[in-house]
Amino acid sequence: MVWEPGMPSLDTNTRLYAVMGNPVNQSLSPVMHNAAFRQTGHNGVYVALHVTDLPGAVAGVRALNIHGCSVTIPHKVAVMDLLDQVDPMSRRIGAVNTIVNDDGRLCGFNSDSPGAMAALLEKTPVARRRVAVIGAGGASRALAHGVQVHGGQLTIVNRSQDRGRRLASALDCDFCPLVDFSGVGFDILINTTSVGMTPNTDQMPVGHACLRPGMTVMDVVYNPLETRLLSAAKEAGCTVVDGVAMFVHQGAIQFEHWTGKKAPIQLMKKAVLKVLMEKAAEKEKDRHD
Repeated sequence: MVWEPGMPSLDTNTRLYAVMGNPVNQSLSPVMHNAAFRQTGHNGVYVALHVTDLPGAVAGVRALNIHGCSVTIPHKVAVMDLLDQVDPMSRRIGAVNTIVNDDGRLCGFNSDSPGAMAALLEKTPVARRRVAVIGAGGASRALAHGVQVHGGQLTIVNRSQDRGRRLASALDCDFCPLVDFSGVGFDILINTTSVGMTPNTDQMPVGHACLRPGMTVMDVVYNPLETRLLSAAKEAGCTVVDGVAMFVHQGAIQFEHWTGKKAPIQLMKKAVLKVLMEKAAEKEKDRHD
């Protein structure tokens, strides 16, 4: 984290927050949450932690009295067994992306599902739409739950058939192997995998032929701002939902869990977009140099 003028002074009352993941160097959660802390005057600081030993990291949350954590790839499912309490929605989803430290009691929540649905519903209805969710990890579970809650007709699409079939069975929905997916008949396509994330920005989870005019395509990857999938979807005549929309909505829910204050959501979005546009400009400059 880069220290900036206007940020609250660190003192013995400063609350520590973190994102735990592997990889985590690409995360813009520190940018987003520190901007929100600064705007609201909350005495907190948020850092990124590269975590390979999840039980050790969770023990560290307790020992260091870290007030709240975001949990990202690949720990959203495994972290559940390490917490004192998991809220009913997260239990149904089978994944946690938010931890609140309530006086030493670690409570797990999931802001991915409502955050993603808020972003998706800004662009398209979900009820009675045929929705393909690519992936079978924690983010997939959250998106799939949201789709079903909002009345969508869900199909899980995954490269590993064993994992995909297990998730589809748990959700009582259809499954399609990634290799067989054509996009035919689907209204909404959601990528919940890390395919296309910085630095592997030339990758796509599906081929161009799977993208149909009139389809809504959402990518949970937010770095880069426009993934190759979303770029191809635009060219194919699809409506697109970028990962920043979901990222900011879920982050706002986390912020409110941790602080009890209303999240400055537009400022959070502005802070994230500023960094992403700077990165895009740097990449373009390097390409022409």
